[in-house]
Amino acid sequence: MRKVFFSLLLIFLIGGTQFMCSNSKAKEELNLAGLLPGEILGWTPSETDQIFDQETIFDYINGAGEVYRAYRFKLLLGRRYARNGQPDIIADVFDMGSARNAFGVFTHDLDGEDAGIGQGSVYKGGLLSFWKGRIFASLFSEEETEEAREAVLALGKAITSLIAEEGKKPGLVALFPGEHLVKDSVRYFFSPIILNYHFFVADENILFLNKTTEAALAVYTLNDQQSRLLIVRYAGAADADKAKANFIAVYMPDAVEPGIIQTENGTWTAAKTRDSLMTIVFESPTKAFAQALINNIHK
Repeated sequence: MRKVFFSLLLIFLIGGTQFMCSNSKAKEELNLAGLLPGEILGWTPSETDQIFDQETIFDYINGAGEVYRAYRFKLLLGRRYARNGQPDIIADVFDMGSARNAFGVFTHDLDGEDAGIGQGSVYKGGLLSFWKGRIFASLFSEEETEEAREAVLALGKAITSLIAEEGKKPGLVALFPGEHLVKDSVRYFFSPIILNYHFFVADENILFLNKTTEAALAVYTLNDQQSRLLIVRYAGAADADKAKANFIAVYMPDAVEPGIIQTENGTWTAAKTRDSLMTIVFESPTKAFAQALINNIHK
């Protein structure tokens, strides 16, 4: 009898837990759906909304799915809008889990004109992307008509008006010196996959980027030559020093001076740590410029 009682109790607890998890997920899905209007300038939903998480996103987005996973998104709601005589509009709304994740995935692709929507936005060729709070959204017209463009922008404004939360940009991005910085070139991320997408460093994760780190990469120009400045914040000074030692051993093993080397193409690479920060300059046209960029961070 006792075995039967405990078996029933276990079934109840497991079932209750599953119900609570399912109910919690349903609430999150409902919140995302609540950000999307039922009609926008004559466009209305033409299909049932689709919901995806980290495990199922590849059923919806093939190659780009890994990017969203790298930024630790929680849920994606996809909705298709249709209007007679006009192209369909696809709205993808992501709950990124935090403002810094939403900001980060927004910086992954900054190609386009500022649309003045949310806390940051770009529009180009029928595609609008923006972030606000923990939400990132991608709105796409399958063909760019004037009416579709107006609808995409109106849809973006409607979504942001329903997001009460304002997010803060990560403090790491404020460390970049403004002089010689290329506009809209700062990318914020956590994964070596994203780093290598914007600037290939190595096949292996030689900087030890992981769940406890954050990083940002920006482009600088001097005499029409581009350099990359990478800043990584680690969990502590010991982790930063360990990563620097590994980077130097793998990336610049022949360096004569500590932490700086002129590479085969004549440019300079330099690395330095201070407390939990590591700064690396890639492809600087001069040694002095590389040192100046790094010293500006570590002053």
